[in-house]
Amino acid sequence: MGLRGETLRAAARRSGWVAGVTLVLAYMWMAFAGPQGIHTLIQKHHEISVLEQQNAEKAKQIEALRERIHRLEQSGSEQELEIRKQLKLLRPGETTFLLPDPPKDSQAPAQ
Repeated sequence: MGLRGETLRAAARRSGWVAGVTLVLAYMWMAFAGPQGIHTLIQKHHEISVLEQQNAEKAKQIEALRERIHRLEQSGSEQELEIRKQLKLLRPGETTFLLPDPPKDSQAPAQ
C-alpha cells in the first residue's frame, strides 16, 4: 500500500474535516439566520412587545368607555348632553355659533 495509501488516508481525513466544518457552519447558519433562528426569535419578541403595548392601550380605552357608559347610566343630564351633542339639538331659546376651523398651515400672526 505504501505512499499512495497514506496519501489517500490523508486526503480522506482532510475531506472529513472539511465535511465536518461545513456541517457545523451550516448548523450555525440555521441557528442564527434560518427560519427558526435567533434573528427570527428577536423579531418575534419585538412583535410581541408591540402587540402587548397595543393591548395595554386598548385596555385603557375600554376602561374609559366603561366609565363613560357608567356615567351615562347614572346621570340623566349626562345622557341629555350626549344626545344633544350627537344630534346637534338645541333647547328653545338657545343660540349656537358655528366657527370655521382655522387653516391647517396658518401660523400665528406676527406682532
